[in-house]
Amino acid sequence: MLAVPAPPVRHQQLIVTIYGLYGRGSGDALPVSVLISMLGTLGYDAPGVRSSVSRLKAKGVLKSVRRDGVAKYELSDSVMDVFREGDRRIFAPERATPLDAWVMAVFSVPESLRNRRHQLRTELSALGFGCVASGVWIAPHQILDQARERLASRGLMQYVDLFKSDYLFDGPMRPKIAEWWDLQAIDEQFGEFLALYDGAGEVWSGLVGDNPEAALAESTAELRRYAFQFYVPMLTVWRRFPYRDPNLPLEYLPENWRGPLVRQTFQAIHRLAAPLAAAYAQELIHGRDRLVSH
Repeated sequence: MLAVPAPPVRHQQLIVTIYGLYGRGSGDALPVSVLISMLGTLGYDAPGVRSSVSRLKAKGVLKSVRRDGVAKYELSDSVMDVFREGDRRIFAPERATPLDAWVMAVFSVPESLRNRRHQLRTELSALGFGCVASGVWIAPHQILDQARERLASRGLMQYVDLFKSDYLFDGPMRPKIAEWWDLQAIDEQFGEFLALYDGAGEVWSGLVGDNPEAALAESTAELRRYAFQFYVPMLTVWRRFPYRDPNLPLEYLPENWRGPLVRQTFQAIHRLAAPLAAAYAQELIHGRDRLVSH
C-alpha cells in the first residue's frame, strides 16, 4: 500500500473533520472513547484528544449531551449550519464562465467598529471574494446566496450592499484578476497538496479497482482502516481549498493554474477511499455502542 502522507494538521482540525463526516445525523453524538479510537488510528494519543475536545467545547464547536446514560459530544447548531453550507463548495463547486455575472459587495463600517470591518473582510475572503478597492469586493455570482446567508448569520449584512453586476472592460482579464486575488498564494497551497497526494488517485484505483461498491464489499478490515488513515487527514487539508479558490473562469487564470489538477486528485481519492473510510468509522462507532450497552 502507498505510505500514508502526514500533512500538518492538528487534533482539533481532525476532530472537526470527523464530526463533519460521521457525526452530523440525528443521534450521531460521539463519546470521547470513540474519538480516542479514531484519532488513535491516525497516530494521536488520548490526552491530546481529550484536551482538544475540551477546547472545541469551550469554543462552542461541540456541545455535550447524554444519550442512553453515556456522555457524548455533538456539533453545535451554528457549526452544523456551516457544514451544510460548505458541502456544496467542498464536494461539488461550480466553476464560473466568462459569460457569468459577478457579485459585488460594497461596505462601509464606522471607524469605531474596526473589529467588525476586519471580520467582514475575513468573511468575504473566506467566501472567495477578491478585493477590487477599499470597501469593494467581487466574486462569481454563484456564491450570492451563500454570501447573503453567511453575512446575515454573522450580523454583518447591515454594513454591506450586495449587487449582481457585469464588468464592462474590453481588455484582458488575467491582469485584473491577479490584482484582485492573491493567485500565487493559492497556487502555492495547491502545490503543497499535490506534493502529498499527486498520483494517489491512480494508486487507489490500482489497489481497489474503479468500482467503489465492489471495493467496499470485498474489502478487508486492514484496507478499511488504511482508507480511514489516508482519507480523513486528506479531507482535513482539502476542505480549506474550496473557500480559498474562488472557482474563477479558467480563461482568467494563469495557464499553469493547478486548481483543476488538485480537484481531480481529490475527487479520484474521495470516490474510492471515502466509502471504505466511512465503513471503518461506523465499525468503531457501533462497536463501541455495543460495548457500552453491554
